[in-house]
Amino acid sequence: MLNPDYQNKAAFENAFGPSLRPAATDKAPLHIDWTETPYGPMLSVADDEALYMLEFTARKNLGLQMHRLAKRTGRAISPGSSAVTRQINSELGAYFKGDLSEFRTPVAMPGTPFQIKTWEALQAIPAGETRSYKDLAKSVGSPKGFRAVAGANANNRLAIIVPCHRVISANGGLGGYAGGLDKKRALLTLEGAAI
Repeated sequence: MLNPDYQNKAAFENAFGPSLRPAATDKAPLHIDWTETPYGPMLSVADDEALYMLEFTARKNLGLQMHRLAKRTGRAISPGSSAVTRQINSELGAYFKGDLSEFRTPVAMPGTPFQIKTWEALQAIPAGETRSYKDLAKSVGSPKGFRAVAGANANNRLAIIVPCHRVISANGGLGGYAGGLDKKRALLTLEGAAI
């Protein structure tokens, strides 16, 4: 069973001593890597082609999200790095210094058609701006579906790149964030959003 506490690298290495395996498979495993950021450690999960997950280790239900990813892709998740994990680590360094607003790391977003549509709409929100859940629901053609877009946000596995932190409550409040409201506030402030 995965250790739900990934607050330090030793806990991470302990949790991933054995690979996370969904079932016997001959598919190449996804690689999981660790990186330190000014707002806490993050995990990245990728293969040699794309990034599948980028999350703060403090994310609510992180272990569950990794199990879902392993099951959805039919691939094991093992410690290691790839060209993609190294690229995102480099880009994160530039982002947190305020030198990068658009990520170039290729991503894979396995999900339902509605989730994917919502995640693509999230990527269209420019840095320094916010949208309400209601605005996001309208943008995906479901004006009364703000709860559905909130659910898609909660299942987003690509923190910062698919910027669900840019979605706030209609009253201007922060709303929720699986990585923690302190991180949401810090990311919005870093990007220059008026909050």
